[in-house]
Amino acid sequence: MNLEFSGEVWFWKGPAPWHFVTVPDDQCGELEATSAVVSYGWGMIPVAAEIGRTRWTTSLFPKDGQYVVPLKVWVRKAEGLDLGDVVTVRLTVDV
Repeated sequence: MNLEFSGEVWFWKGPAPWHFVTVPDDQCGELEATSAVVSYGWGMIPVAAEIGRTRWTTSLFPKDGQYVVPLKVWVRKAEGLDLGDVVTVRLTVDV
């Protein structure tokens, strides 16, 4: 399964602060249907992610009925991303 969408970079200040991009609602249904097959626990979905020329592996987190893409520090640095930037994310889920 391949998905592409645009979203804003946001910051979660929890006990382990992290930057994310939220997958739009209309694509979360596809991911939720796939999660039963590919999830390794807690609804996490392993993906290959890409922003610009940067590609990495990560896992989508379920949050408030949606999924969020965690943005590693090195990814944000490589692409020059800041809080509030709107980015195009490409995801590949091996089903």
